[in-house]
Amino acid sequence: MKPLAVAILLAATLAHAGDYVLGPDSQAQSGVPKGSVAQYELPAGTFYPGTPHTYSIYVPAQYDAAKPTAFMIFLDGGLFLLDSVRVPVVFDNLIARHDLPPLIGIFVNPGTLPAISDQAQNRAERIFEYDSLSDRYSRFLLEELIPEVAKKYNLSRDPNDRALCGVSTGAVGSFMAAWNRPDQFRRVLSFIGTFVAMKGADSLPALVRKTEPKPLRVFLQDGKNDHLVPAEPYGTYFAGSWPINNQVMFEALESTGYDTKFVMGSGGHDIEQTAAIMPEALGWLWRDYPSPIVVHEPAAMNEPGWDPRGKVYSVVSVDKPWQQVGEAYGAVASPTGDKDGNVFFSDSVASRIYKADPDGKVTVFKDHSMGAAALRAGPGGRLYASQPSAKRIVVYGPDGGESVLARNVQANDIAVTAQSTLYFADSVHKMIGYIDAKGRVRRVYDGGELALPSGLALSPDQAMLIVADGQSRFSWSFQIAQDGSLINGEPYYRLEMPEAGWISGAQGVVEDSDGQVYFATPLGVQFCEANGRVAGILNPPEHGIVTNVVFAGKNLDWIYVAEGGKLFRRPVKVKGAWVGSPTKPPKAPL
Repeated sequence: MKPLAVAILLAATLAHAGDYVLGPDSQAQSGVPKGSVAQYELPAGTFYPGTPHTYSIYVPAQYDAAKPTAFMIFLDGGLFLLDSVRVPVVFDNLIARHDLPPLIGIFVNPGTLPAISDQAQNRAERIFEYDSLSDRYSRFLLEELIPEVAKKYNLSRDPNDRALCGVSTGAVGSFMAAWNRPDQFRRVLSFIGTFVAMKGADSLPALVRKTEPKPLRVFLQDGKNDHLVPAEPYGTYFAGSWPINNQVMFEALESTGYDTKFVMGSGGHDIEQTAAIMPEALGWLWRDYPSPIVVHEPAAMNEPGWDPRGKVYSVVSVDKPWQQVGEAYGAVASPTGDKDGNVFFSDSVASRIYKADPDGKVTVFKDHSMGAAALRAGPGGRLYASQPSAKRIVVYGPDGGESVLARNVQANDIAVTAQSTLYFADSVHKMIGYIDAKGRVRRVYDGGELALPSGLALSPDQAMLIVADGQSRFSWSFQIAQDGSLINGEPYYRLEMPEAGWISGAQGVVEDSDGQVYFATPLGVQFCEANGRVAGILNPPEHGIVTNVVFAGKNLDWIYVAEGGKLFRRPVKVKGAWVGSPTKPPKAPL
């Protein structure tokens, strides 16, 4: 029995039969070595419990078990093995002509959860697997399917050697697997992609435009009659227009510098054109192999009319990526920079505070730091540290001497003013406190809409306090009254949310001298214009979650982040604001 998705698309193809034909590269050719195809079943695993998956493996005649082999995964795999598509034949011909490396093809079908009895219905998993923006499916591929295939064949671990292909909703699944794990996949074929409002894929073009480009190559195809009829020229389906949304997706990729191509045909939601252009699409996707796929700045950056506002490359440069500072530590928390360009950070596991000089050399600043959770450099060469285990905040002087500033304080982050007063965030009690220069403590925010105060930053003029909310998608802006109280608070900054889970995960926060605010989040470093809109997202240095962010360096033109047990930095085109010299930022853009 054919899978439902295959049957539907095959019926649509027959309805448009005759518009496209298979070319010579889709025909078996004499003298061309032919690969083999075998079928397997993957038992139910962790990510789709109770749900087995069938899959087939194409192995080229040129396969050499002694060499790591490039491979390509096809979602709705059975569809691509049909005689009307003939991917194995195309592989044979293109590999023989050296237009493709000797690829292994993995053709995996969506799962179906078997019913518990004849009186119950199965649960179809295809939409759940493919039409999601989370990393569940990429993890299924990386942790279950690929390791199983690797038991039989020598698969390459180089992301440049790994490609994905999908049709309809499977195109979304293919793109998202690469988008979520560009460290594992670099090439994507998308046919009649369902980038419409079903389960969030309609939001992808905006996310692509905001996010620092990833090293991906993406081929897109659709038909101008996809889900369109004369009586409904803007779409027959509640989710929107396939042709328009594929065009918008292509424009987003093109505008941000991706290596991308879009082919618009005359068909509908069918695989006729998919089959006809498969050789061309594969050749384009794997051209210049094994040259690696790399990120490029948009060509329009050098053309008249380029608007730098809100662009990722107005903050960072493509040729100046993240650099690791020091080694891997037990933990890295709360990096903070002083006026001399040094960066201090805490390792709570080792109970140490480290100091990285402007050249990146790391030394121990303080042993037995009692697991400092938050650090902030202040005026006069002082370093402030919260010690949750002792419920206090201490100050280290220029000579390294330690004194207690305040007791009975539980602070997960702190912000220091030019007058050496402090604000602290207490996420346990969901409050914000204030400590004056004499060490007197009082609450300035207690309860209310702010769900989980997780990070603090002052505006360059120190007239506002920004508070990251680790739970809500909205982070806050408070005005600072003359007596240090917080007034006129608003949920001012609207962040992009991770697909999985219901919390924002926002932690560290810092503001640059122009008034842009940077939040450390699970998606990377999100930066907002002074008006509160997210303008861009810097990718994390590695696959993981960025937990802290700060500007540092002698000219405050480096951005530092903590991720896991590592500290990273990269030069930026903006500048931070030194706490000891408040300056008025420019007027916020409209």
